[in-house]
Amino acid sequence: MNGQIFQISVSPGGVPKTAIAQSTVTATGLAEDQQQTPGIHGGPERAVCLWSLEIIQQLQREGHSALAPGCAGENVTLTGLDWSWVVPGVKVQLGATVMLQVASYAAPCRKNMHWFSDRRYSRISHKHHPGCSRVYARVLQPGVITAGDAARLVVG
Repeated sequence: MNGQIFQISVSPGGVPKTAIAQSTVTATGLAEDQQQTPGIHGGPERAVCLWSLEIIQQLQREGHSALAPGCAGENVTLTGLDWSWVVPGVKVQLGATVMLQVASYAAPCRKNMHWFSDRRYSRISHKHHPGCSRVYARVLQPGVITAGDAARLVVG
């Protein structure tokens, strides 16, 4: 299944994360990104946070118009992938060299509350709304990614 990188997002810590054109992906995440609470975010099992542009657009249509790529803390916003296939264990190739493996669903943080018109940030919880969650991935192969690069699910 093929898609592409819609946006790469980083911050000095916290949300929203802002778009950059290119990033170096290391074993612990995007080189330009930092986390305010490294015990909760980041580390080898939560190195890169991924999310779907189509899910963001669906949430916008539901009335959560303040939500946009990078707002919920994802590092890489992907488009063109069936998000129901993006589950723990699946590998995701970004660009020519970067290989990630989805490690877990990302629990929503209350800092995301203000992106939701009803303040119910649990809308992006896998537990409450399967298929709408961001995911954390570990880095199997580091490298450089650029917005617009191909994104491919490696199943099996």
